[in-house]
Amino acid sequence: MVKAAAFLLVLLLALEAHSLSVKKKCSLVGRWVNDLGSNMTITTVNGNGVFAGSYHTAVTATSKEIKLSPLQGSLQKSPNQKGQPTFGFTVNWSFSDSITVFTGQCFVDENGKEELRTMWLLRSHVDKIKDDWKATRVGINVFTRLQSQE
Repeated sequence: MVKAAAFLLVLLLALEAHSLSVKKKCSLVGRWVNDLGSNMTITTVNGNGVFAGSYHTAVTATSKEIKLSPLQGSLQKSPNQKGQPTFGFTVNWSFSDSITVFTGQCFVDENGKEELRTMWLLRSHVDKIKDDWKATRVGINVFTRLQSQE
């Protein structure tokens, strides 16, 4: 009887510890803002991990009017992602002759707050091959979820 009670106690403690370690899964769907004030909305993620949305940048190197631009991407569906998927997406700028690719990971911190950590490459069009060296920029952005104001 003592052995059975000890076994049940150990089993209960193990189950409780497991339930404490289960984290909230990070979802890309929704509205996000980055550290520069740019806004991104991911509207859908299909069963294969393909997603779409829009991006409104707060910064630009062009003098043209900034316009909402489409984005398309994919997230890794591997079970090894443990609710914090890696992903990549492309923004095809509607107001310039540039394109940007982002890659990153969706994290959930110990308080349940979601955060997208990304690195990007922005490629601008150049007219001559000798200017290729200055056509690609690189940077990082951190996105946090925008809370809906209902």
